[in-house]
Amino acid sequence: MPNPHKSAPRKRQWLAGGFLLTFSSAFGQTFFIALFAQDLKSEFGLSDGAFGTLYMLATLASAGVLMWIGQVADRRFLRPVGGLTLAGLALAAAAMAGVAAAWMLLPILFALRLLGQGLPGHIAMTAMARWFVGERGRAIALAAMGFPASQAIIPIIAVTLAGSVGWRMTWALSAAALLAVSVPLILILFRTEPEAADEGTKAGAEAPAAPAPRDWTRSQVLRDPIFHAVMPGVLAPPFVATGIFFHQITIVQSKGWDLAWFVGWYAAHTLTTVAAGLATGWVIDRFTSARVLPTFLVPLVAGVAILGLWDSAYAVPVFMVLSGLSIGSANTVQGALWAELYGTRHLGAIRSLASAGMVFASALAPGLMGYLFDAGLTAAQQLLMLAAYTLLASGLLAAVTPRLGARAG
Repeated sequence: MPNPHKSAPRKRQWLAGGFLLTFSSAFGQTFFIALFAQDLKSEFGLSDGAFGTLYMLATLASAGVLMWIGQVADRRFLRPVGGLTLAGLALAAAAMAGVAAAWMLLPILFALRLLGQGLPGHIAMTAMARWFVGERGRAIALAAMGFPASQAIIPIIAVTLAGSVGWRMTWALSAAALLAVSVPLILILFRTEPEAADEGTKAGAEAPAAPAPRDWTRSQVLRDPIFHAVMPGVLAPPFVATGIFFHQITIVQSKGWDLAWFVGWYAAHTLTTVAAGLATGWVIDRFTSARVLPTFLVPLVAGVAILGLWDSAYAVPVFMVLSGLSIGSANTVQGALWAELYGTRHLGAIRSLASAGMVFASALAPGLMGYLFDAGLTAAQQLLMLAAYTLLASGLLAAVTPRLGARAG
């Protein structure tokens, strides 16, 4: 049996690699792309609905491809997979810097969404779930910290750069950072991987959690009613958060707030996301992820409702904190849940179903909200609709939780 003290440096490398992948995914995430939405709409004469449709189509296409290609995370060695993914993301960012026509946005956004939002986080969460057992919840929580960290840091840098060198140069510098920093680092951090999934999990385990009864295949999971019952709740955070952050400029303008005020509170969102993720990881390692499911969406319901109902600018920090609690928990819960329910042998293929669903949800929200804005629905009305959907999804999770607990052991 491997000595856990001797394996500690390798474990730290894997955790750092997972963090790097989730952090680097920022350049394909909605919160980053949305910062340039007004520039792109003005440059090419696009309405909210037209740009939202392009974004939706590109993201839907990336979801379909992710469902097919996501099983690459089941490969024995993830070093080349991670390196190629981040290199491709850099090329997509460079293409955005030179975009010359509206039609070019579709393939560029597709590449950004697949290689940014989709694959890096999918690879990172699959690797952590495979390589750690007794510490799975904490490992996933630590790797997932890259999501809120990038959301707190990168938008402020991007807004500053765009104001000084322009939006195109900001994209070009983003591509350069990925090629110069992220790609070499992931090749270093993942240079020594477990020789097999069992060895990796032994190295990361101190008190092994109860395994799933068997290792399910993806086709078996698709026939499982529990999977379909859980998905509405799993899809709620990406659907709601993507819709709000994509249309943040429209929402801010409708409330009479300043965009810098809204973006400035990303730090509060980050702190609560990190705290919730770490706390959730601790709970999962002791009680399984099923214990968290009934309540993790409740803060998001309250935060979105407050953002819709209040015209005071202080609705922003309240929303950022409450939504951060749910999103931080969601990142960790979703990373561990599928391994608990279905085992790790085909985890990449199984997670790709959920990941594709989340990408689909993030694709639907911008386009749907854009059309509703064009049709005359206000930001407040749409925010209350999002809160209602999340509340219903939370109720469904609470109803199926007893069966989840029995399945996860």
